[in-house]
Amino acid sequence: MANKSLVPGAKEALNRFKMEAANEVGVNLKQGYNGDLTSKQAGSVGGQMVKKMIKAYEDGMK
Repeated sequence: MANKSLVPGAKEALNRFKMEAANEVGVNLKQGYNGDLTSKQAGSVGGQMVKKMIKAYEDGMK
C-alpha cells in the first residue's frame, strides 16, 4: 500500500501541477525521468509549487 494512491487521478493532477510550475520558472521537464536536472532547477520547481499552494490556500481564506 506504500505506493498506492488514495485519491484516483491525484498522480496525474500533481504531474500537471509540477509541469505548470516548471514552465513558470523556465525549467524544461520531460515526461518520465528528470534526474539530469540541477539541484537549483529542481529546487526552483518545488519552490514554485509551494508558493502556488500557499497562494491558493490564502485566496481560499478570503
